[in-house]
Amino acid sequence: MENYLEISRASDLRNLKERIIYRTLEILPGFLSLTTLGFAFFFSWSRPVWAAIFIILFDIFWTLKVSYLSFHQVISFKRMKKHLKIDWQEKLKDFPRWKNIYQLVILPMANENWEVVEETLESLKNSVYPNERMIVVLAQEESGGEEAKKIGRLAQENYRKCFHIFLTTVHPQNLKGEIRGKGSNMVFAGKEVRKIIEQEKIPLKDIIVSAFDIDTKVFPQYFLCLTYHYLTAEKPERSSFQPIPLYHNNIWQSPALTRVVAASNSFWQMMQQEKPEQLITYSSHSMPATVFFNVGYPSNVVSDDSRIFWKSFLKFDGNYQTIPLYYPVSMDVVVGKSLGRTILNQYKQQKRWAWGCIEIPYIIFGFLKNKKIPLGKKIFHSLVLLDGFWSWACASLLVFFLGWLPLILGGEEFNVSLLSYNLPRLTAIILTFSMIGMITGALINIYFIPPRPKKMSWFKNLSMILQWFLLPFTLIIFGAFPALDAQIRLILGKRLEFWNTPKPRKSYSK
Repeated sequence: MENYLEISRASDLRNLKERIIYRTLEILPGFLSLTTLGFAFFFSWSRPVWAAIFIILFDIFWTLKVSYLSFHQVISFKRMKKHLKIDWQEKLKDFPRWKNIYQLVILPMANENWEVVEETLESLKNSVYPNERMIVVLAQEESGGEEAKKIGRLAQENYRKCFHIFLTTVHPQNLKGEIRGKGSNMVFAGKEVRKIIEQEKIPLKDIIVSAFDIDTKVFPQYFLCLTYHYLTAEKPERSSFQPIPLYHNNIWQSPALTRVVAASNSFWQMMQQEKPEQLITYSSHSMPATVFFNVGYPSNVVSDDSRIFWKSFLKFDGNYQTIPLYYPVSMDVVVGKSLGRTILNQYKQQKRWAWGCIEIPYIIFGFLKNKKIPLGKKIFHSLVLLDGFWSWACASLLVFFLGWLPLILGGEEFNVSLLSYNLPRLTAIILTFSMIGMITGALINIYFIPPRPKKMSWFKNLSMILQWFLLPFTLIIFGAFPALDAQIRLILGKRLEFWNTPKPRKSYSK
């Protein structure tokens, strides 16, 4: 029965009926998105009045949704400010067991330079957690070649005495049943470090595993905050833990376009923290060692960070959750050697994230197989996933672009009507109110950005405000388009290979 937990695509299934069901579910997200956009064009031509009314109603719905999400964003922001000020070590004094908890941090890397690795390791070394209870694994790829080996040696020279265990692993290429990416590297590193854990007889229930991207820099009390939430969780071994990603490592060296995309992603994660019933693991996150080792981190999908949550959710019959930490970690904004390369890199990263649409067939098929999960949970999570990926692909196009279609395709009869005259005015008024989300995001972003480097022009501060006028453009180019790209690829049955986002520290910036 549990074989379905390891599915990566429809072709993995031998039973013809099940393969057809799974293949249909793979087509579903793209079908919904393309059908919506197709109807928008068709009805703008054949029934322009219907289309115009739909657009007005959708814009009202979107404005209300933005207001609702902005409210959650503000609440989450206040909680994060509060959590940053808390002395978590003081709070842990009521839980003597915390002195037995080990932090296992796995850092998969591909071809990043030493500066990126060093900054991350320094943040771990300087974190306010007993270093003698930290286990750090620098998980390298064999494909990194000699340069990666040099970085591994440098890391050993500088950090082997800084933690209870500091291990460097090298993940071989082309292992059977794996795809290249973070997940397969995590699995290999986990097997290597478990040998040491077993030798030292450290109980798995006393280990928290953090699956971090190589550019993840922790804020000082992250592990204390994490440990507190682990020890106070109602079901700690049925819970993952999600920090808020802030993209601050290189924010002053990055161009406005990618800063807006990065900040928008942070804000979305902040909003999700206020809806824990919908929260799933993303990018850098933490989980109990019992889940990491016994459920098994996925090594056969690109979207491993979300898959480990859903795999655990199915494994434990729906009795699994992600607990919001309201505590940040810092990561890199996408940059490249030129503005053109930066735009391309950003698009590729967004498409990789949008490839998370593969969770829709995985989850719904899993719900069909697992009869123990309550029907209400199945319906709720299915609808949340479908709505999320549909909105990703369609919402910004409907709001910013397709609203003009009835005027273009509606014909002369519609164009001389009162509705035609008022359509752009009504939508402009409605969307003006939706700017509350942009203003809220801009203010929160200004509060949290690190100080401007002294050698950098004051104009950069101004650009941090003006950048938000790029939001409609980024929502379409780096939101809707890569989402549609990923969903169409899934319709065609094409596998998306893992693409490692370059992380240079000095890059083009305007």
